[in-house]
Amino acid sequence: MRTFKLQVHTSADGYMGGPNGELDWLTFPWSDDLNAYVTALTDPVDRIVLGRKLAEDFIPHWASQPEGEPQEGVEKINNTPKVVISRTLTESPWENTVVAADLVETVTRLKSQPGGDLIAYGGGELVSSLIAENLVDELHLFVNPTAIGSGIPVFPDTGAHQRLRLVATRAFECGIALLHFEPRRS
Repeated sequence: MRTFKLQVHTSADGYMGGPNGELDWLTFPWSDDLNAYVTALTDPVDRIVLGRKLAEDFIPHWASQPEGEPQEGVEKINNTPKVVISRTLTESPWENTVVAADLVETVTRLKSQPGGDLIAYGGGELVSSLIAENLVDELHLFVNPTAIGSGIPVFPDTGAHQRLRLVATRAFECGIALLHFEPRRS
């Protein structure tokens, strides 16, 4: 079975976006050690899963060949097939991308197929749904050295504790700290 990874940037107080989705608190530029970690994390990935709202900015941004990004990373993201989870789109406006409506069915099917790892990069509703539905195998939380006070939480209120097992931690030169967790499944 394929491993489904979630890579999310979070504030020190647990938010992945400000109250209106603001990302002005993110730490940039990344240091070389963080870039190397992300490259190693994504090397075995052969499918990206995105929510529609994130996809609308994410896919065109990477397709534009942004300056300042390592070219191998740009090519990896552009060449990796993507699945966009959406209740409103019926077909994909983007190359190398398909649209699916049912999150649980789609992720369960993808995980059961042969191939490399899967990764999701965020998007508030998608992240909350993936965690609430217990679909993620690994959580890679990149904790930025900023507290923002309120916003979009990484972890949804499911009415129950979400038990995690700490796999690894790491501090990067740019000040971001990694918390790598796996869900504890009963």
